[in-house]
Amino acid sequence: MIGSLRGRLLDRHLDELLVEVGGIGYRVTVGEATLRSVGQVGSELLLYVHHYVREDAETLYGFASPVELRCFEAMLGANRVGPSLALSILGVHDPAALQRLLAAGDIDALCLVPGVGAKTAQRLLVELQARLGVPELAVTAPVASVPGDGIYSDLRAALGQLGYRDDEVNRVVSGLPANGDVSELLRAALRQLSGAR
Repeated sequence: MIGSLRGRLLDRHLDELLVEVGGIGYRVTVGEATLRSVGQVGSELLLYVHHYVREDAETLYGFASPVELRCFEAMLGANRVGPSLALSILGVHDPAALQRLLAAGDIDALCLVPGVGAKTAQRLLVELQARLGVPELAVTAPVASVPGDGIYSDLRAALGQLGYRDDEVNRVVSGLPANGDVSELLRAALRQLSGAR
């Protein structure tokens, strides 16, 4: 797997750079922040790279700093966050700003990301708080109280509203304690669900 590239910038086009390393040109997809930070065509550059592999394609995503790369990779582990959305988020909020808005529970700031509405922002807030290690937050996911099995019903409702399937939810919730703070248990469930993807 490719973790970084140091070479000469041969070309830049929209969201892609062509970087020559040892006579080989690598096409690297980058976000707006990285595009702004690289020099002119012909200059030397160093990119920290995430090598994204799917059945039908391999894509290199490049970042100007290791912090951006770690943030991008953490977001990829969240439910329904792919590379395009992760790049869009980093294009609007650098890692430090993202940490601040997650700590503040600022849904409106997440809505500034193109294509992210209020419902998606609500889900992203909870998911990214769990993935990016913001432990002091109050989880703001809508939790519906359903009579019956108490705290498990609350957790199932919250996870269902975040887009998880019933089988995923049942598997994780059944392994959690039957008492405790719903917010803490929800964070624990999200960590398990994110790790399983």
